[in-house]
Amino acid sequence: MTHLEPETYAAIMGSSAEVSVSEAVSALRLQGYTNDFSVTTDGQLRCGSCGEHPPQSAVVELTRRFEGMSDPDDEAVIFGLRCQECDSRGVLVAAYGPAASAGEAAVLTALPDANERF
Repeated sequence: MTHLEPETYAAIMGSSAEVSVSEAVSALRLQGYTNDFSVTTDGQLRCGSCGEHPPQSAVVELTRRFEGMSDPDDEAVIFGLRCQECDSRGVLVAAYGPAASAGEAAVLTALPDANERF
């Protein structure tokens, strides 16, 4: 697990009413999570630095869930990830619950320790 400064931890882990997704992503960027991760339609994880890999190739360093203020079905999760292939650190923002695509659901299920964190 990566050590975060207390202010950054508070900014990321505060209640969803206090912290927006974009604020949490910005806080992670300041802590060195500068890479972007995304999900492919076939359930692979795309590292912005080195390409597509199985989700198991990433290390989950931080997880933060968000629920929409007006719509509880508007659910998102932010992961602070480290790619084991190129050792870059970055952010994955994905939907979960009813709004998740098949690719997102596959990645969220396959990420190591992800299910224990949210």
